[in-house]
Amino acid sequence: MADQTIVCRCEDVTREDILAAINAGCRTLDEIKRVTRAGMGPCQGRTCRNLIAQELAKIYGISVEDVLMPTFRAPVEPVKVGVLAQAYQEEEGENK
Repeated sequence: MADQTIVCRCEDVTREDILAAINAGCRTLDEIKRVTRAGMGPCQGRTCRNLIAQELAKIYGISVEDVLMPTFRAPVEPVKVGVLAQAYQEEEGENK
């Protein structure tokens, strides 16, 4: 794979970016994710995490299965404070 190959399409992260992160000391997918944003796009790493795991495995001489996969967070969307306050007031009214 060429260094300019896009590994994470969502965040436009190249193999060169991944290798630079590894050379800077990143040893896990979560560390690479924090440094490069790979895996933080809409697909949440479904496309790139295996490619990054392959690079980590190759460089550190381990199997891909031994690479720790990143943590996932539930999808969230912004909620207005007023909506939360209303829900709280309704819940308090039901508990009285």
